[in-house]
Amino acid sequence: MKRTALLAVPAALLLALVPGTASAYPNPGTVTGSTVVHDPTMIRTSGGRYLLYATGGGLGYRTSTDRISFTAGADAFATKPGWWSSYATEAWAPDISYAGGKYLMYYAVSKFGENTSAIGLAGSTTGLPGSWTDYGVVYTSTSSSDYNAIDPNLFVDDDGKWWLSFGSWWTGIKMIRIDPATGKQYAGDTRRYSLAARPTGSKAVEAPYIVKRNGYYYLFASYDVCCQGTSSTYKVKVGRATSVTGPYYDRNGVAMTNNGGTPVLESHGNVIGPGGQSITHDVDGDLIVYHYYDGNAGGTPKLGVNLLNWSSGWPVAY
Repeated sequence: MKRTALLAVPAALLLALVPGTASAYPNPGTVTGSTVVHDPTMIRTSGGRYLLYATGGGLGYRTSTDRISFTAGADAFATKPGWWSSYATEAWAPDISYAGGKYLMYYAVSKFGENTSAIGLAGSTTGLPGSWTDYGVVYTSTSSSDYNAIDPNLFVDDDGKWWLSFGSWWTGIKMIRIDPATGKQYAGDTRRYSLAARPTGSKAVEAPYIVKRNGYYYLFASYDVCCQGTSSTYKVKVGRATSVTGPYYDRNGVAMTNNGGTPVLESHGNVIGPGGQSITHDVDGDLIVYHYYDGNAGGTPKLGVNLLNWSSGWPVAY
């Protein structure tokens, strides 16, 4: 479905889509070109160019001028920062934003399934590959931690406070306050807040992303198992709160710290295991940007992009 077609969906149809109804899940909007990605994060520059970074290598780069046709470029880092080698050889789950007068990118360095991990930070005046200055480690976890310091997301509140959510498996999604002057933890508040968890059953919740809409804070997260091709069970759920640090509840009033979460995207048709999501605001509305495994292409990970409708008070992809 082309970008123009996304805008033509009747309001009555949008209102009929109920989160959690599998038949209501849309197919991804049309994207072409270099669209094999994991954990995509995307931003639109003031000049109208889309910059997308994703898991792998020195953080893989894609770009587009129309949000349909994507081309690949060099990785964010031509030379990987030396400190990465203490954790892994590749970076994961980047988070690009524009704050404090420059582009910022938080990212994770870790090995799959382990929690000896670190979140790093880089800055750039252009957001382009090769322009990033690495600022080093922001936050870490070790094998003795009950959390995993990966999948970071920066949220800047209306009052100017900066917050970083992160987390994967273990005891779930966490948050720390960030100092805007450094991009690292704020010395005046060193608490580690808990936002979402699965205390019983599977521990599989990760990849937080927070936005504020209509007076509520919305926490998106990926649930269940990623990265298994057509056997992946990944899905995106959401909860909302009146405070950035929570508590977050789903549409049924279940706390996200107690297995809560209202579905936003789940497997349907050839779209298997959608997740690793980020949210970005564009000229035509909010976008959910994610990866999925294409059942028509042997489980190849592909880029998914859909608009979100908020008219019900909850995000509905279309």
